[in-house]
Amino acid sequence: MLREISLFGALAPSPLVYLAAAIPLFLILDAAMRAVGFYRLVWHPPLVRLGLFVCLFCGLVLLTRP
Repeated sequence: MLREISLFGALAPSPLVYLAAAIPLFLILDAAMRAVGFYRLVWHPPLVRLGLFVCLFCGLVLLTRP
C-alpha cells in the first residue's frame, strides 16, 4: 500500500484513491445484484451492501500490496 499519492501537486492518502476506485465498482455490482433480485434473498439488504463495499475496498488494497 502506498503511503501518499500526488494529485495535481497535493498529497493525498492512498486510502482516498482506493475509495474513489471502489465506488464505481460498487455501483456497478450493486445495480447488477438489484437487477437479478439478489437483495430479496437476504435478511438485511443495507448490511449486505455495506459488506460488499468493504470487501471491494479491502480487495483493492490487498491487490496493490507489494
